[in-house]
Amino acid sequence: MKYGLNIREAGAFDFVSLGALVHRLDPGIIPFRKAAQCQIHVSGGEFNVAANLADCFRMKTGLVSAMVDYPIGDLIAERVRAMGVTPFYKVFRHDGVAGPNMATVYSDRGQGVRAPVVFYNRSNEAAARLKPGDFNWGEIFSGGVRWFHSGGIFAALSATTAEVMIEGMQAAKAAGAVVSLDLNYRAKLWNIWGGHGKALEVLKRVVKNVDVLVGNEEDLQMGLGIPGPEVAAKSKLDPSAFFGMIDRVVQEYPRIKVIATTLREVHSTNRHGWGAVAWIDGRTYVAPVCELDVLDRVGGGDGYAAGFFYGLLTGEEPDEAVKLGWAHGALLTTFPGDTTMATIEQVRSFAKGGSARIQR
Repeated sequence: MKYGLNIREAGAFDFVSLGALVHRLDPGIIPFRKAAQCQIHVSGGEFNVAANLADCFRMKTGLVSAMVDYPIGDLIAERVRAMGVTPFYKVFRHDGVAGPNMATVYSDRGQGVRAPVVFYNRSNEAAARLKPGDFNWGEIFSGGVRWFHSGGIFAALSATTAEVMIEGMQAAKAAGAVVSLDLNYRAKLWNIWGGHGKALEVLKRVVKNVDVLVGNEEDLQMGLGIPGPEVAAKSKLDPSAFFGMIDRVVQEYPRIKVIATTLREVHSTNRHGWGAVAWIDGRTYVAPVCELDVLDRVGGGDGYAAGFFYGLLTGEEPDEAVKLGWAHGALLTTFPGDTTMATIEQVRSFAKGGSARIQR
């Protein structure tokens, strides 16, 4: 046991995630009301972590999700393959008019004092139709799986998605995997079908199956009903408020051995202070703080999770695992889109204090 976790040494998959795939339309710094063109990024909190681990960290990863047989589905599936992720899909047939659909996220990047704006079209989303029994977990995990991951966004999509999560988590645990969850509390999504009360009811059931939790103070308060810290943080980069809530979390959920999050202080849309922290089996770890010149902030948290999980999966010292996550999340904000374009060598260099001097 290391980090309080029993991590398998080998398996056909280092990491498998369960969640919805989406495509994000990005007009750059132009607001949508004035946009004339957009880039298309394939995303999804759970997919992002699997893609980052495969592409940057060279791990064997898989994704369990919904897919629709129409051109947008083809586009998304191509990107999943390009990132080196093995897919396990429940395929839905599109009716040519109303769906079901692959969800769309609209997100401009903002600029300076103008914040990014994010909104969704998740109408008739295929992933929301997923239900227990849709996947053969025994077959997916037959070659062995070391880590299984899902997120609160997927849990919020419908009354059945959390049940699929619990089914997958229990099957993964039976197969010897570590189970993680990114709380990713999104009020807009929960408000569609039950609001905060429903979120608490659902997420508390899910978290009983979890070994590793990712989430900040707001996620812990809103997603799990954990009381806020007794002492307010001096700044967004001060970890004391986060650490002040940990005892209450592990008292209620003693199975949890690791809790981690990023710290971000937004000076402007393009200038952020960036840090990261983790509580690992009773001890606390804090990454350095750096200033980021942000190109696209979406996916930074998933970048941290991927680097941090990689550190744990490869047996790094806890403080080094936190630094790897911190470094990868920082680098990810320098690329367009939601998934990594970094190399593991770049991540390790930055984690050790590397600079932006030209590499010749």
